[in-house]
Amino acid sequence: MENINYKSTLHACYLGYITQAIIVNLPPLLFVVFKDKFGLSYTLLGSLVVVIFITQLIVDALSIKFVDKIGHRVSVVAAHLFACAGMIALAFLPRIMPQPYIGLVISSMLFSAGGGLIEVLVSPIVESLPGEAKASSMSLLHSFYSWGQVLVIILSTIALLLVGQDLWFLLPLLWAVLPFVTLFKFTRAPLIPPQEENERTPLKTLMTSKIFLIALVLMVCSGAAEQSMGQWASLFAERGLGISKTIGDLFGPCLFAVMMGIIRTLYGMKGQKINIQKTLMICSFLCILSFAVASLSPVPAISLLGCSLCGLSVSLMWPGTLSLTAGGYPSGGIAMFALLALGGDLGCAFGPWLTGIVADSSDLNTGLLTGMIFPAVMLIGLFILRSLLKSKHNSIELK
Repeated sequence: MENINYKSTLHACYLGYITQAIIVNLPPLLFVVFKDKFGLSYTLLGSLVVVIFITQLIVDALSIKFVDKIGHRVSVVAAHLFACAGMIALAFLPRIMPQPYIGLVISSMLFSAGGGLIEVLVSPIVESLPGEAKASSMSLLHSFYSWGQVLVIILSTIALLLVGQDLWFLLPLLWAVLPFVTLFKFTRAPLIPPQEENERTPLKTLMTSKIFLIALVLMVCSGAAEQSMGQWASLFAERGLGISKTIGDLFGPCLFAVMMGIIRTLYGMKGQKINIQKTLMICSFLCILSFAVASLSPVPAISLLGCSLCGLSVSLMWPGTLSLTAGGYPSGGIAMFALLALGGDLGCAFGPWLTGIVADSSDLNTGLLTGMIFPAVMLIGLFILRSLLKSKHNSIELK
C-alpha cells in the first residue's frame, strides 16, 4: 500500500516538472509572435526571460523561511495555482493592457512564482522518498522536464501552424489545464514529513563550506548554459539561420529537449554505477563545443546539430549538481535545495539576458556564442571541486 501511495506522489512530482517545462519554454516559443505583434526588441525579449527567472529566484530565497512554516503541501498546491493563474493571465493581459509588455511582465511574474516553488519543493520531495539510487531518481525526475519541453514545443508548434499566430493566446489557456489538474493531485498525494529543524544542516554551515559554494557556482553555470541555448534556439533558428519557424522549432529547441530527455532518462534507469563528477566534466567540454558549432557553422543543418548536442551536454548538469550536493549534505533540507535553485535560476536569468544584449549590439550568432563562457567556468569549477573533495577525503583518512 505504501508503494502505491509513494507512486502517486512520484507521479504528481513528474507532472510538476512538466508544468515547470511549460513555464520556462512556452514564452520563448512565442518570442517571434511577441516581436511581430507588440514590436519588442531582442533586449526586451531577453529581459522577459530575466523577469521569469528573477521572480523564481526571489521565490527561491523567500521559500528558505516560509515553506517549512506553512507546510510543504500548502506550498506545492499554491505553486500550481500560481502557474495556472499566470498562464490564463498571459492569454489576456498583453492584449487588453495599453502597454502589452507590462501585461507580459505581470503574467510572467505570476506563473514564475509557481515555477520557483515547484523547483524548490519537488526535488526534495523526490529525494525524501524511499530508495537507494538517489542520483538516478533525480535524473529521471528532471527527464520529465525535458519530455515536457518536447511536448510543449511540438504541440505548440503544430497549434500555431494550424490556427495561425493571431490566435496565439489559445496556447497558454490550454496549457493552464495541466497545473490545474496537478494541484488536485498534490492535495491527495502522501508526503514524507520534513526533518526537524535541529536535525538539518544549518545554513551557516552550508554558506561557509567551500564545497557547497563551488556547487552553487556550478548551479549558476548549469542554468545559464541550458537556458542560453534553450531560450534562444527557436528565434536563432528562424532569424539567425533563416529557417521557417515550424522547422526551426522542431529541429532547434525540440531536438535540444529530446537529447536532454534521452540522456536524463537513461541515467535515471542505469546511472547509479556512473561517476557523476567525471560525467559532468565531459558534459562541460561537450557544451563548449556545442555552442561553438551552433553559432559559428555556416551550414544551418550543422548549427542545428550544435543545438541538439547542447541538449545532450547540459542534460545532467542541473540534476547531477543537485545529486552531488545532496549526497554531501543529506540533511540539507528545503533550505539547501532553495539555495541551489536560487543559484540555478540566477544563471537561467543571466545567460539569456546576456545573449540578448550581445545579439542587439552585434547579431544573434555572436550572442549565442557568449553562452560557451558558462560551461567553461563550470569545467574549471568541477576541477576545483574534485581537488576539494580529494583533500577532504585524505583528511578523513588521516584522522
